[in-house]
Amino acid sequence: MANYIMLQGTSSHVGKSVLTTALCRIFFQDGKKVVPFKAQNMALNSYVTKDGKEMGRAQVAQAEAAGLEPQVVMNPVLLKPTGNSRSQVILMGNPIGNMTANEYHNGYSLKALSTVKDCLQKLDREYDTIVIEGAGSPAEINLKANDIVNMRVAKLLNAPVLLIADIDRGGALASIVGTLELLDPDERDLIKGIIINKFRGDIRLLQPALDFLKEKTGKPVVGVLPYLDNLGIDDEDSVSLNDKNLPKETAELTVAVIKTPKISNFTDFDSLANEPDVLVKYIGKGESIGEPDLIILPGTKNTIEDLSYLYENGYAQEIKNSLKKSIPVIGICGGYQMLGQEILDPHHMESEIDCIQGLGLLTTRTIFAKSKSTYQVTASYIGKGFLGMTGVNEVLNGYEIHMGKTEFLDTTNHAFSITNQISNKVYQDGLISEDGLVLGTYIHGIFDNDLYRRSLLNALRKRKNLEPLQQITNQYAQKQQSYNRLANTVRNNLNMDLIHKIME
Repeated sequence: MANYIMLQGTSSHVGKSVLTTALCRIFFQDGKKVVPFKAQNMALNSYVTKDGKEMGRAQVAQAEAAGLEPQVVMNPVLLKPTGNSRSQVILMGNPIGNMTANEYHNGYSLKALSTVKDCLQKLDREYDTIVIEGAGSPAEINLKANDIVNMRVAKLLNAPVLLIADIDRGGALASIVGTLELLDPDERDLIKGIIINKFRGDIRLLQPALDFLKEKTGKPVVGVLPYLDNLGIDDEDSVSLNDKNLPKETAELTVAVIKTPKISNFTDFDSLANEPDVLVKYIGKGESIGEPDLIILPGTKNTIEDLSYLYENGYAQEIKNSLKKSIPVIGICGGYQMLGQEILDPHHMESEIDCIQGLGLLTTRTIFAKSKSTYQVTASYIGKGFLGMTGVNEVLNGYEIHMGKTEFLDTTNHAFSITNQISNKVYQDGLISEDGLVLGTYIHGIFDNDLYRRSLLNALRKRKNLEPLQQITNQYAQKQQSYNRLANTVRNNLNMDLIHKIME
């Protein structure tokens, strides 16, 4: 039987995912056979496993920190918001349909509980330590009756819980006391300690507050964690994009990513942002694209809605004007679909609109289908003409996750030759425009390939008469260093002896 520790928060975005990642790494470093678990995740940032299943990106990072290959058993339920209080419900990596919030919470969630229990039993047999992440707050009175991710899981396992509060946003003490007051007595008993996260300043000035918390709640403060910048770890929530537009003194290239309302898989661009010569800027509503060195249209959970957003807010025309200035554009997945001539939705998978005009920058047409394509791929770069890039001698790794099929309307200059890792089918992906300034592809994670990423950036540098950089960043090694840095910081600021005692 495994030992458990569960992390719950006073609200969303207090650091539960990051601290779960940290504990997974710490226990992994200590030689434990540790695994992360989150019963239900709501996020547009997802990942495709080797067997073609879809899961939340945060559990992927946690699995990596634990030295594991990601599996959907770590995140059996994934909710991907589609708009109008609706979400696509994904169970054990497979989409089962779109539901309203009412349909899910008052009809389906408890049915999914049996799957959650099965996953926990499987993990309990195979691992000696399970680090469990909650969602939002356990004290949401309107959601508690049908909760399958917070206290229901804790009570099911009799798992000890650490309650996390974000002191940087203010009101941390009130949120802790209020959360504990709103819990039932048996739930309150499961809270074994409190963590204060994202603290800036002199810890000595906080001591009276820590003493008050212990006296008021009877719960020990397990530790106070400092505010950490540039973690280098995948985020699951687009709220984190608000923290990413930070200046970088060494940046010689600027990449503008259009932050559409339903942006998904924005971690596609973290590896670009981690390069010393690159500043990645997320362009929010009302902000001008300006004159970057590259514009990227990201993936999206609702291509039609986000394409309409580009038209309504002037970004469609701004992108076209940028092209006239020879600023290149790359579209990934839904962004790739937007670059074509039109998008058809005959089955109304995304909206009631049958057809919408694309940006007209590539000679393609996309037709949405009822089925969803999810699989990992390997690829080779075969494109000609995009920014003058020639063949890149690297096996590229990535994954596809999209609805529908993109058709090519005339003689094409494909970007990649792809091998589907499940069917072994080989096919051509993406398109490069005749002028070599527009590239579209379905491959997520394409920029995580070290040689391809640097080749692209050096092509951009050449356009600015900058010397190419010869040093290639090892993305995998950099991420491992980030996990270790996080683990070391958490070790130094949490009472790990107390946590081990709590778990035992």
